[in-house]
Amino acid sequence: MHHRFRTPTAFGAGLAAVLSLGLAAPVALAAPAAEADPVPGLVAGQETTAPQLVTGLDEPAPGSPADAARAHLAAHPDRYRVDPGQLTEVAAVRDAEGRSTVRFQQYHGGVPVLGAQYLVHLTGEGAGQRVESVGGKYFTGLTAPTAAAVPAAVLRELALGDIRDPLARTGATVEDHGPVVLPGGTGRLAQHFTVRAAEPGGGAHRAREVYVDATLGTVALAYESRAAAEPGAAAAAAGIEPATGTAPDLLGRPVKVNIGRLPDGSYQLSDLTRPATVTTYDAAGRASGEVGRGIPADLAPAHSASPDFPAATGTSGATDAHVNAGIVYDFYRDRLGREGLDGKAGPIVSVVNVTEWGEPLANASWDGTKMVYGNGNAKYLPFSVALDVAGHEMTHGVVEHTAGLVLAGQAGAMDEALADYFGNAIEVTARGMSMNDPKAALLGESLCRTGTPEACASRRLDDRRTTVNDYLGVGSGVDSGGVHLNSTIFGGALWDIRRTLDPLLADRVIYRALADYLTPLDDFVAGRGAVLAAGRDLKLDRAQLRSVAAAFDAHGIRAGWQSRVGVDSRVLLREVSGPAVPAVADGRWVMANAERGAGTPLYTGSLTGGGTPTRLSPADKRSHSWPATDGTSAVWVALGSDAQGKWSMDVLTRSLAGGPVRTLFSSPSSLPGDVRVSGGDVAFTAFDPAAGRSRAYLSRDGGPAVAIPAPDGHDVSGLSLKDGVLGWSEHWAGDQGDVYAPTVYSTALGKVTAQYVANGPKAWTGTTVLAGGRLLWVETSGDATKRRSIRSGAPDGSGVSEIVSGDSPNAPSNATLTASDRAVTYQVGSDDPVGGWNNAALPKLWQVPLTGGTPERLSCNRGGQYLPAAEHGTRVVWVDATAGRSDLVVRDRPAGTC
Repeated sequence: MHHRFRTPTAFGAGLAAVLSLGLAAPVALAAPAAEADPVPGLVAGQETTAPQLVTGLDEPAPGSPADAARAHLAAHPDRYRVDPGQLTEVAAVRDAEGRSTVRFQQYHGGVPVLGAQYLVHLTGEGAGQRVESVGGKYFTGLTAPTAAAVPAAVLRELALGDIRDPLARTGATVEDHGPVVLPGGTGRLAQHFTVRAAEPGGGAHRAREVYVDATLGTVALAYESRAAAEPGAAAAAAGIEPATGTAPDLLGRPVKVNIGRLPDGSYQLSDLTRPATVTTYDAAGRASGEVGRGIPADLAPAHSASPDFPAATGTSGATDAHVNAGIVYDFYRDRLGREGLDGKAGPIVSVVNVTEWGEPLANASWDGTKMVYGNGNAKYLPFSVALDVAGHEMTHGVVEHTAGLVLAGQAGAMDEALADYFGNAIEVTARGMSMNDPKAALLGESLCRTGTPEACASRRLDDRRTTVNDYLGVGSGVDSGGVHLNSTIFGGALWDIRRTLDPLLADRVIYRALADYLTPLDDFVAGRGAVLAAGRDLKLDRAQLRSVAAAFDAHGIRAGWQSRVGVDSRVLLREVSGPAVPAVADGRWVMANAERGAGTPLYTGSLTGGGTPTRLSPADKRSHSWPATDGTSAVWVALGSDAQGKWSMDVLTRSLAGGPVRTLFSSPSSLPGDVRVSGGDVAFTAFDPAAGRSRAYLSRDGGPAVAIPAPDGHDVSGLSLKDGVLGWSEHWAGDQGDVYAPTVYSTALGKVTAQYVANGPKAWTGTTVLAGGRLLWVETSGDATKRRSIRSGAPDGSGVSEIVSGDSPNAPSNATLTASDRAVTYQVGSDDPVGGWNNAALPKLWQVPLTGGTPERLSCNRGGQYLPAAEHGTRVVWVDATAGRSDLVVRDRPAGTC
């Protein structure tokens, strides 16, 4: 289930590169006129020679629409750079005004290409039929293999591993949709799966689309989806007859409803008066997971012994859901000529009174076949009572059956924006509201039991947000790349268009853009082009088209807006997946580039960004992660089962130049971590189940790893290792509470040479770093009024100095710490900002000289900045989410004041 009114707050995996495909600057087909046409004649695509959009055509195309469209593309190879032999027709739709749209799906060697749809728009018929525009996504230069190198069983196991919770994996289902080519560059062969967790704790009602690289054995792309495991139940049972009756709404007021009379003389909420049957079920408190896979066999539509339904039909939200579904259907049919959500008069099903495993559910969703409405809580009414919410969820069904926008990044934000737009347009139209009504732009404003509409609304379409000023640069683990957080940027532009044009005309233009121009991977700029092209189709005059363009301009939706955001870092690797913690040394980086499941590989590359990253880990099903490097070799942790099915947790090492992979430690029960390498020394921690504590291990010159003695009851964590000195944070239970002590250990002497007890009975320390001949750590005091401080101590125990004070306004907000011999880099900010979502509050990296001084912003990138790793001097590598994806980036010196 894809939630609509809540946003997750955990940083996680980046989106695949296919989601970041944008547009180049418009290129005119002819010399500009005295007054520029707001609709560009030609828009070039990115990573392809096929154009994204060609408008202003008027060329003959006789024959059936599909045959004429294919012949037109074949007749102009230099214009379109499209091979008609790679195109398969997926839809040919003719509207009431005589326009036809033919939608083709691109195939590469018989394998579909994700999001690659090319469309031809025609007008007229027979001998008088003509092409007026062409466009979409068609990717040239694809050379990806079409046969998987990874066995099918392994690919399925990797997809199942996308569920991180081991309990949730038990009994989970995996549906294999077959191979698909992910676009971008030469392409990437993947196997597409829909994965559903089976345990309540893992979200049994949620589905994820998972694409596993069929060559490398890594998860290339994963995001939440609305895929239903089974189709919705048939809306009308055999022998049911149309009837009318009354049912109370939520407030107990009687409402006339269209119902169905069953053979036994009883009645149910089934409206048979329209080509698409509308049926409403009462889940009676069942969990969302129980109704997330079709309709349970023992769940019947809301029922009554007489045509006058009981009070419970209103308090459950069933009456409002039933009436609202009919209003939404009529809007799409009467105003836009669409016959139901699927365009084919398919059944429309709503399920109300749903809980979150017995707890109140204040949410609603479209799950791929039906609407699911939460029962509300002490603050919110049942979500089915709001017409704009019903319109929003049902519009997701329309989007799914037209453009099929991918539910991540900008494409997902446009999906949300279109649902917001039509949800509000339906309510405004049905209620006879003015577009100037303060409530017209609010979504869900009627759901609160108390409070003002403005305070209740989950979003507002007149918030005036723009791309350059307000786009939230988060990774895909936060709201699937900001699909809700960034939706009002695009949705606000659409709402401005409805305020400027006649509302009916605006609805028709935006619907035509959705149904006939948008394709699954489109971004905001492609959405702008789609709306303008649809406006020209519907004969908007020059002034009207300029007003449409002005609405997008006002929200910063124009070609090249990302370049105006002001990114000051250099990309080393695009679209990394986390927790992909980087390690760097001597001009090399090492990092795992996948988050979920077994088979996560480890790569290395140059900090110059040149060349192709080299795989370090063996080609097996295990998860390889948490690396360390000294620039010569890499050490990491491998988790998983071997070919015989034996589970182990290992510490592996390999030269960056290649050669064999060696095992330094292996255990079926002790999880290693904090791996570090320096010269011939390797150190790591491992949890000892028998002792119930973590211990430090040291391997010298390739020898076996030996546990370093520690007093009984003492834990070690946060290791650092450099030039024969080992540091860690030691913890034990003292007489007056827990004690934390940064500790220095000499590998040559084999003993502790210094230990610094944290200042205060409630103070604690975490990760340590060795730099500039000193041990550094972040310390949290027991004083709730102070933030964390950065401190350092000499290896001989000669004293502590403070690098950044906890009283500083730029003190660290967590234990993230990295350092070179010149500078310390740390993180300030949160992925769950207390004061609300804005880029300024997202995590940012700060840098201060090793000897102390005034902290400076490392980078002015406005989005989230994560997982820093210092190399030498002031150079730092980190994972940056400014562009709404997770990129591995580098910067050589601090930016200073931003």
